[in-house]
Amino acid sequence: MNSQDVKNAISGALVVDKPVGMTSHDVVQAIRNGTGLRRAGHTGTLDPRASGVLVILVGPAVRLSEYVSASDKRYQAIIRLGGSTDTFDAEGKVTLSNDPLNVTEAQFEEALATFVGEIEQTPPPYSAVKVQGRKAYEMARKGEEVDLEPRKITVHHLEVLEWTPPEVVIDVHCSSGTYVRSLANDLGIKLGCGAYLVGLRRTKSGRFSLRDSVPLRKLQEAFTAGNWYQYLIPAAEALGDWPAVELNPDEVEDVRHGHRVKVVGEPTITKVRGVSTQGELVALMELITGEDGSPEWQPKKVFFTSD
Repeated sequence: MNSQDVKNAISGALVVDKPVGMTSHDVVQAIRNGTGLRRAGHTGTLDPRASGVLVILVGPAVRLSEYVSASDKRYQAIIRLGGSTDTFDAEGKVTLSNDPLNVTEAQFEEALATFVGEIEQTPPPYSAVKVQGRKAYEMARKGEEVDLEPRKITVHHLEVLEWTPPEVVIDVHCSSGTYVRSLANDLGIKLGCGAYLVGLRRTKSGRFSLRDSVPLRKLQEAFTAGNWYQYLIPAAEALGDWPAVELNPDEVEDVRHGHRVKVVGEPTITKVRGVSTQGELVALMELITGEDGSPEWQPKKVFFTSD
């Protein structure tokens, strides 16, 4: 197999522990440069000021993005009580300064509990949300009034990890699209003392956690050494929470050409990943009823396996 064939066969996920200061695109570019693969993309932006789990798909696996993109995230957030900023984080201009010491841990936890569940949240004015085709932060920087619509989000769980006022560390388990900066600001309003975000670390994105991640610096060392493949999670494993159906060689050929295959036994699920006997991802398949009334797996997204 020549080097181009090897490149074509590489397909999977790299779970990176992103350092503070880099954009998600910077990390994607570093991975493109390191692997020599042009096809690479992240499954959900992580703010430059935040660190932690960033899932990068490489090779044909980039087509899995809509399935790997996490519907829920987990963060450790450091919130400073006793002040507010126009950006809702430490980068902004202070708009309120207060003494936070009159807030007790019990009061903080009581306020925190009111943000659990399905709530409406307004994104920060300094965000990438578009208003009439323009990014909110571009408008805010020009001093224009930014009127953002609240949106429904779900906060699954909030917990105080460290209480060392004026700073508090909390664990945030939330739906995708949640702004932890807005959560901090809203908490400050609720408490009446002001609050803003001073640190953020994503500890989990979907099924991938910090345990699955590799620091970018270590990954870049592996690019130089040529042994970065050890960190690649194969495409079939990247969808590890999808049930798998093993396909024999004949079925692999059928599926590769878009043909349906028979369902063995009584189906209890409607979506599966079809894998070869070698464990390679062949296709994502959906349950349908065949012309003869029997259940069949219909390929919805096909991935060509290496010969």
